[in-house]
Amino acid sequence: MPQPNITIHIRSVNGIASIIDIQGEFTAFAETLLADAYTAASTPTTRAILLNFSSLEYMNSSGIGLIVTLLIRVNRQKQRLFAYGLSDHYRHIFQLTRLTDAIQIYASENEAIMALRAIPSIVEGRTRPQGKR
Repeated sequence: MPQPNITIHIRSVNGIASIIDIQGEFTAFAETLLADAYTAASTPTTRAILLNFSSLEYMNSSGIGLIVTLLIRVNRQKQRLFAYGLSDHYRHIFQLTRLTDAIQIYASENEAIMALRAIPSIVEGRTRPQGKR
């Protein structure tokens, strides 16, 4: 059986967002890694998940399906999904599949973080006391 050629790391951004760094080949082999990464990245204060595709080498239709599944999980938690670092080829695929209707795409990590900080529901979610939503 082929081995997955993917590495996923998680980073936090000021408690309001988590970045999931994706390196390598994003295929069906990434399913468990991505699910585990999202579980670890999604804390009670997390309002947004940022997918970092800067080190993506390859993504197939199964990888796109994993993003759709992740989008459903993110929406259920009332979080937002962002992505950055996509090559022109994968940006085009996101447009064709209409993932750009649900996922905000940015060129860089800095742009994505600046954008999420400009969204009131994300910033307010961090400072609101629990139970006062």
